[in-house]
Amino acid sequence: MKKTGLLLTSLLLAASLLTACGSKQEAAPAPANGAAEQTSVKVGVTGGPHEEIMNKVKEVAKTKGLDVEVVVFNDYVQPNQALDKGNLDINSFQTIPFLDKFNQDHKTKLTIIGKTVTYPMGLYSTKHKKVEDIPDGGVVGIQNDPTNRARALQLYQAAGLIKLNDGVGDNATPLDIVENPKNLKFKELEAAFLARSLNNVEVASINTNFAMEAGYSPKKDAIFAETSDSPYVNVLVADDKNKDNPAFQKLVDSYRSEEVKKFIEERFEGSVLPSW
Repeated sequence: MKKTGLLLTSLLLAASLLTACGSKQEAAPAPANGAAEQTSVKVGVTGGPHEEIMNKVKEVAKTKGLDVEVVVFNDYVQPNQALDKGNLDINSFQTIPFLDKFNQDHKTKLTIIGKTVTYPMGLYSTKHKKVEDIPDGGVVGIQNDPTNRARALQLYQAAGLIKLNDGVGDNATPLDIVENPKNLKFKELEAAFLARSLNNVEVASINTNFAMEAGYSPKKDAIFAETSDSPYVNVLVADDKNKDNPAFQKLVDSYRSEEVKKFIEERFEGSVLPSW
């Protein structure tokens, strides 16, 4: 019995040693930086051109070993909130002034990781073909978020419809209008709703992505629009603490590729301008 017990103990000890050795040999070596390289990213966009372009970026990124999940939003607040909460890795929908204002107002640390495209904002109307035809006392639409509202007011000024206080720039509000010869009444709405509200106003300022989503061509249908030298370039944004993630740079490189540039030029015919 003692021999049998000794033999059994020896066999169990040998099996244990073999298992331990086998486990050590099969374990994958740890990456040099202590963490596995990220192979997928979740990117928030607004519907329309941003979504279409990111889906093309997704195709290019796939060839570089990066999987992209595209999450679509219908406003300009949720994509930054989701990014700040960690529900997104990156978002692609906003201009630099909009980002600066959001960070200031919400005490967030969202940062630019790459410039993308420019979407000229335009004035649209289902009632008038020219700016000059807008009637005295007419109700006109503008965006209600601070950055796009200021941008819209500058667009109305460029169209010769109003004059703003000097130097207000990206902080302009209707209270800064010092000349309004047509006595226009400014109605503030969510940016996404303006294109659907054209029948209820004389004219409205509409962001390109929402205009195109509603079936309007900025190049053909806008009665007045920003020029190609607009300072409102769009950007890819990440949380500051993650900005140097190699996977994020891979997404930026995929976005700024020749394949995506060609897609933008052919698909949008000048309504969306590559800015790299």
